Amino acid sequence: MNRYPLWKNLLIAFVLLLGAIYAAPNLFGEIPAVQITPARPGAPFDARSLAARLEPKLTAAGLAPQGFLFEAGALRVRFADTETQIRAKDLIEAELNPDPEKPEAIVALNLLPGTPEWLARLGAKPMYLGLDLRGGVHFLLEVDMDGALTKRLDAIAADLRSLMRAEKIRHQGIVRNGRLIEARFADEATAEAARRVIAKNVPDLALDVTAQGETVKLIARLTPAAEKTLREFALKQNITTLHNRINELGVAEPVIQQQGTDRIVVQLPGVQDVAKAKDILGRTATLEVRLVDDTPGALEEAIAGRVPPGTELLYERNGRPILVKKDVVLTGERLTDAQPGFDGQTGEPAVHLTLDSAGARIFRDVTRDNVGKRMAILLIERGQAEVITAPVIRTEITGGRVQISGAMTVEEARDIALLLRAGSLAAPMRIVEERTVGPSLGKENIERGVHATLWGFAIIAVFMIVYYQLIGLYSVVALAANLMLLVALLSLLQATLTLPGIAAMALTLGMAIDANVLINERIREELRLGVSPQMAIAAGYERAFATILDSNVTTLIAGVALLVFGSGPVRGFAVVHCLGILTSMFSAILVSRMLVNFTYGGKKRVAHVSIG
Repeated sequence: MNRYPLWKNLLIAFVLLLGAIYAAPNLFGEIPAVQITPARPGAPFDARSLAARLEPKLTAAGLAPQGFLFEAGALRVRFADTETQIRAKDLIEAELNPDPEKPEAIVALNLLPGTPEWLARLGAKPMYLGLDLRGGVHFLLEVDMDGALTKRLDAIAADLRSLMRAEKIRHQGIVRNGRLIEARFADEATAEAARRVIAKNVPDLALDVTAQGETVKLIARLTPAAEKTLREFALKQNITTLHNRINELGVAEPVIQQQGTDRIVVQLPGVQDVAKAKDILGRTATLEVRLVDDTPGALEEAIAGRVPPGTELLYERNGRPILVKKDVVLTGERLTDAQPGFDGQTGEPAVHLTLDSAGARIFRDVTRDNVGKRMAILLIERGQAEVITAPVIRTEITGGRVQISGAMTVEEARDIALLLRAGSLAAPMRIVEERTVGPSLGKENIERGVHATLWGFAIIAVFMIVYYQLIGLYSVVALAANLMLLVALLSLLQATLTLPGIAAMALTLGMAIDANVLINERIREELRLGVSPQMAIAAGYERAFATILDSNVTTLIAGVALLVFGSGPVRGFAVVHCLGILTSMFSAILVSRMLVNFTYGGKKRVAHVSIG
């Protein structure tokens, strides 16, 4: 009657063992570390030789590292405490970046899990900790929507020039003037022909034709619907770009979300260096295609300090100077995809680009009109332009598929493709609020939350043992199992724990013990009615089950509503709350009854049940 079959006991024990294994990593805390990544994406980076170079210098300075973690394109150095970490960061910065204006590496403070290797091999990882528990940086960014509109209008103006050229419609200039695009024509018939062509190919523009002296002016402006769409796109594109860039740098569980109509919240847990965090946010790259100025003697003049008007002196990857025109033929906005690969003829690493329809048309026209000339493909990052390659245009290129190659490794090709896919910001942004939560404050929050949970657990345990005696003790063991399983489940799901999450844990303890109170009171009631102890135990668990299920389902509905409609801390609370309800059902009903069965289930006659 009160004996589980062997398979059920083994299954419960197996679940508890798994819970203990996957909850254990949270006991080891985090270790201060310094993260080193190359300043230029795709630059050669030998983490092992760098570690061999830094270890003796750190040891000589009394900053002996606790270990090195080697990753693709990154080196993380562990230290014993935060003070050593900060001093080591300054030493590494001075060693790797003697010239702050031209940094060779990005050196940032970080925190790494202290999970033992044998647990890590089992896939056991600690929960991610939110900004309020782990420390880190918080930014509130405001998107410059006017900048987004200006950028879009500049691109449209360039498209209209290409369109007029393709349709063989002569114009006297197409320029952006504020939020308008003005095109001048010699007569009204030409302006009307241009209006029809533009209306057909660029439906987002509202067009007006006005006479002005001897010329006719065609004025174009974005329609209200197009402006609204552009604003929404700018915000979403910036969020996507920030996600791609930060994920690429390995920041664990960043929070990047929209706030209002033109603001973005960025939280980077574990990042303590505000300057480096700003650098991370700003590290977005874009592509530009420009023509090379190969006028005889022009390059030599530029090197001597006399740069010809309308040109810019840049450098290729091998350090060779090159003179490029300032007029941008094509930008990374026209990119739809960038993939690493190999040159079909030479076999050397390359990046294959795919352009949208407008970009393909522009590229076709430019290559057709400039056969025999050189075209420079620039990668621009943090305001610094670098010429990746400058091939000679051999023939017209159609189809919108472009290949860039030249003096790059397989890793560089992969990193450049990643960077280009991340894209550029669709609109400029400015930081309107920044906040740093130090690791000491995060540690204090954790300690207070843990103390509150443990004190709540202790008070509940004392009450249950005093009031329900041995059965109460089993209820406390089941409650401990519930807490362990909840932590294990959060760790397996790699959920982010915040202060509201700890509050939900404390609440879960009170709600979980409620199920055992219902069971214990039901057993007492059966005993008072004169039912035998074995029958009373069985009836207590079986008849209380419906009530427990109903109360938990209604509470789960409220938790799901918070999860669906809430945001930020509310969602964090709801996740822990809902998972806690599921684990409490398992522990309160199955774990506690397994313990009771071990005590009373093997006896044929039970004279007394220790239940107060």
